[in-house]
Amino acid sequence: MNNKSKLDNILVPVFSVILGLLLGALIMLVFGYNPVAGYKAMVQGAFGSSFYIGETLRQATPLIFTALGFSVAYTAGFFNIGVAGQALLGWLFSVWFALSFPEIPGIILLFISLIVGALAGALWAGIAGFLRAYFNTSEVIVTIMLNYTALYTANYLIRNVLSESSDTTARIPEGASLRWAWLSDLTSNSTLHGGIFLALIMAVVVWVFMKKTTAGFEIRAVGLNPFASKYAGMSTKRNIIISMLISGSLAGLGGAMEGMGTFQNIFVQGGIPSIGFDGIAVALLGLGNPVGILFSALLFGALKIGGNSMPLVADVPTEVVDIVIASIIFFVGANYLIRMVVDKRAKLNKGGVK
Repeated sequence: MNNKSKLDNILVPVFSVILGLLLGALIMLVFGYNPVAGYKAMVQGAFGSSFYIGETLRQATPLIFTALGFSVAYTAGFFNIGVAGQALLGWLFSVWFALSFPEIPGIILLFISLIVGALAGALWAGIAGFLRAYFNTSEVIVTIMLNYTALYTANYLIRNVLSESSDTTARIPEGASLRWAWLSDLTSNSTLHGGIFLALIMAVVVWVFMKKTTAGFEIRAVGLNPFASKYAGMSTKRNIIISMLISGSLAGLGGAMEGMGTFQNIFVQGGIPSIGFDGIAVALLGLGNPVGILFSALLFGALKIGGNSMPLVADVPTEVVDIVIASIIFFVGANYLIRMVVDKRAKLNKGGVK
């Protein structure tokens, strides 16, 4: 990739964020709110103290996992819209295992619980991968259906198996928790947990796997041209299934962050967890690159956490945050417009336009 392509790939998400924020400001002005006060409250609510910084990082943690999961499948040429359901099952089964085996020593219990969460997500995504590989079904339709199957299955198990007619389970054993006292003390008793370090490590692992290994090369090759990769001797079916299994396992780990870290249990969900769809948005903004995903997850964490301060400090509804996020994703989706403007500006600077 030449320097111009690299610069364009950086400019697209940057301009998308700027345009999204400008549109949010315009909407605030139209409805009589002060955009300067609104965004100031958002920034202060996301980074104004060690507590808010901890909450922002905690919010970003599961998004890094779900975004990485989506990006692997997307690189292989598939739109895994089921990361939300896979994350939910990862959350459910990691908590279930931790509650079922409290006698296992702490660090071992935590490790196995995370593995169980990853396996649950992988198997759920594997269903869509298998159907796509052998029956050419649409992974979009299948994963949407599996999202709702996961939601209602999880709610049933929580109410009827993991608890006695309750909408929430017991808390996991302390040894299985990702909450570390020193992190809490460092961030003024925020809910930041050790999952942030796992997320950073996993971003490096995914980058190395996709860029430096044969398996990662094959996944990228299938995504670029499945017919050429098949002609070159690569197994398209195998790579479809592998990419979906990896995608689901990362999403499952994202869900496990909620069970082992943020909430320490699982409860009946009123809808599909937002970390799934937000993770897709993070991956798109980060252009599927693990480094870009880290920055975009931090941005989304800041928008979500900082947005909670907007109605309290500036009397701006939190719905504005959702509008900003939607606008950013819209401009990412319309990146060809941004690229066209950038290219035209470059030609003007070189005197290439007559």
